[in-house]
Amino acid sequence: MIVRKLSAAGFVAMALAFGAASAQQPQPAKGPDAAQAPAAPPTTAQAKALIDEKFKAADANHDGKLSREEAEAGMPEVYKRFDKIDARKRGYVTQRQIGAYWQSKTKAQMQNENPVWN
Repeated sequence: MIVRKLSAAGFVAMALAFGAASAQQPQPAKGPDAAQAPAAPPTTAQAKALIDEKFKAADANHDGKLSREEAEAGMPEVYKRFDKIDARKRGYVTQRQIGAYWQSKTKAQMQNENPVWN
């Protein structure tokens, strides 16, 4: 194995070359015609906070449950799947039931997309 020593000038030149190359990263376009980067999906905590906020707004009588009518008015995605979420056919859904339903759907989707890792 041959070991070569860099002179001080060679080391400085190499450092400047790599530093300049890494510093020149493309800058995002600015202005009204610039394409917007897609937003990152919300974190679990953000998603829970959003669902909590929407649930409280939709729960008109503040009983901690959404009737079919409350879901239709305030949470249309829950309304579309109301019968699946209300598996016990009680006529209402709770925030916990909604969370469990979406978690199972997400898990099933992940399993379908990549069965080896899930």
